[in-house]
Amino acid sequence: MKQDVWMRMTDIQKYFPGVHALDGVHFEVKSGEVMALVGENGAGKSTLMKILTGIYQKDEGKILIEGKEVEFANPGMAQKMGISIVHQELNLMGDLTVAENIYIGRESRKGIVLQKGEQNAKAKALLDSLNLDIKPNEIVKKLTVAKQQMVEIAKALSFENTKLLILDEPSAALTDTEIQELFRFIRDMKERGVGIVYISHRMDELLEITDRITVMRDGQYVGLLNTAETTMDEIVSMMVGRVIYEDPKTASRVSPDSEVILEAKHLCSREVKDVSFALRKGEILGFAGLMGAGRTETARLVCGADKKDSGEVFVKGQKVDIRKPEDAVKHGIGYLSEDRKRYGLCLGLSVTENIALPSLQQVTGAVINKEKLNKIAADYVKQLQIKTPGVNTVVRSLSGGNQQKVVIAKWLLRDCDVLIFDEPTRGIDVGAKSEIYKLMNELADEGKSIIMISSELPELLRMSDRIIVMCEGKVTGEIDIAEASQENIMQLATSR
Repeated sequence: MKQDVWMRMTDIQKYFPGVHALDGVHFEVKSGEVMALVGENGAGKSTLMKILTGIYQKDEGKILIEGKEVEFANPGMAQKMGISIVHQELNLMGDLTVAENIYIGRESRKGIVLQKGEQNAKAKALLDSLNLDIKPNEIVKKLTVAKQQMVEIAKALSFENTKLLILDEPSAALTDTEIQELFRFIRDMKERGVGIVYISHRMDELLEITDRITVMRDGQYVGLLNTAETTMDEIVSMMVGRVIYEDPKTASRVSPDSEVILEAKHLCSREVKDVSFALRKGEILGFAGLMGAGRTETARLVCGADKKDSGEVFVKGQKVDIRKPEDAVKHGIGYLSEDRKRYGLCLGLSVTENIALPSLQQVTGAVINKEKLNKIAADYVKQLQIKTPGVNTVVRSLSGGNQQKVVIAKWLLRDCDVLIFDEPTRGIDVGAKSEIYKLMNELADEGKSIIMISSELPELLRMSDRIIVMCEGKVTGEIDIAEASQENIMQLATSR
């Protein structure tokens, strides 16, 4: 069946002070197709989508809907034309119900009286039509992340005229099972004739769910690919302008006799059940498991971010009392949270301020020496190849990969012997991923010991020397990288 182009953007130009953000970009979506939009962080994807949804106004170029030129002065105008977006960071109110979130600002009322029953019935009809097993009166914060994601999508589709749905990193926090449920939902939308823009850094997802792929690089349109006729290597090469190899590791870099730097014995909490492990000098120890397996919870116990019920932690053979993150830092343990924006960075502060915060007393003493701190930050910017206009740039304005590098710089300045990377490449493009991998390997080669928690099995197989597998709060296995495979990891990850 022939599909018509529902939306087309041509020769889009966008300038910010000192930056040519978009340079002659072309983009189109047909009715009933899934169009991927890919590119490294900073390629211009978000800027392009903000123009399409009326958040930004273009400086030059045209937007055509069903062949007619349109102008979007604000998001409401784009919404009225049938364009909805689900942002990567969910925008729900946790204490409200599902129905209240879906119809916020458009409540069912008779006069000034809210009609909750009518609103719940309307929400139920919408959720049922989308084949979603979610009750309209459930409190949103009690739902899983996957169901919250579906509520966001249902909210976007509650505007009856939705013809184009933009999904920005929709699978970032989902398990494999939940991703397949998302894909079922997307296929359902295709059947209804809804065009979908799918933004993701996960190449395997693109090959499975999309029809065509638009590639951007450095604010420019690079090319358009038919998914069925392309390969992962071709997509990546177009995105980054170079070939990136991500072969699995075949042998451990450390001996079983190497010095144990960190050891946890019988850690217990509500989510963690008798977890023990040892981390050796210069080792990358991977933690695998499905969502809810207890990997992050274990890391937070080690770092004192959560209180343990029982268990012991040893650093270089000495038992240590870690009751809060400050104690962990004093013992040379740095934690890079999976939510770097919430727990790893002060988004409103500069690159220098973020890098220096944990080490101010050690670096400058009682009097803060800004010139000295700027020089230190500049050294790390150069060493880690952080892309930033300057060390006084506010961290919020950096791409995800460069924000992650700032977090790493912070702990390198503090000279931590143990670094815990929790989902180190979540929301980061393939080019930045490769740089983070290279940096982690260099740190391990220098003798730093790394724990890496990841939901991406290829990432664990590429980086780890050993892999600890967890399921429902327990360790279900430990695999040397020489024997590790996706199959035996998944078998252990589903063993109770």
